[in-house]
Amino acid sequence: MPTAAPAPSAVDAYIAGFEPAVRAKLEQMRQLVRRAAPGASERISYNMPAYFGRGVLVYFGAFKGHISLFPTGEGVAAFGGELAALGLKTSKGTIQLPLDQPLPKDLIKRIVQHRVQVDQAQAARNS
Repeated sequence: MPTAAPAPSAVDAYIAGFEPAVRAKLEQMRQLVRRAAPGASERISYNMPAYFGRGVLVYFGAFKGHISLFPTGEGVAAFGGELAALGLKTSKGTIQLPLDQPLPKDLIKRIVQHRVQVDQAQAARNS
C-alpha cells in the first residue's frame, strides 16, 4: 500500500509540490498577500499557506481547477458584493479563484489589507 506524501512544513515546499502553471499562480498569490500584509508571519497551517498577525489573516491553497483564498467568513462578507459582481464562487469563508482566469490582484490586496485592519482592531480591543 503506497504511503501519502508528508505534509509540507514550509510555504516553499507547498508551492513546489504543484505543476508549473499552478505554482506560478500560488507564488503570485503569495506575493500579493506579503505586499498587502508585510508584517504578517507566514507558515503552514491546515496543510496550506497561512498568514497571521495577532490572529489569522488569510490562508490560500490550490485545488482542482481553482485556488482558494480563505479570508475568514468576515472577510468574504465584507466583499460579498464585489465577489458576486465578478462571478466568483464563494462559501462562508472561502473565495474560489479559477485557474484559467487572472487573479483579481487589486481585490485580493484590498481583502488582505482589510483583514489586517480587522486583526489590528481586535488586538487593540483585547489590550
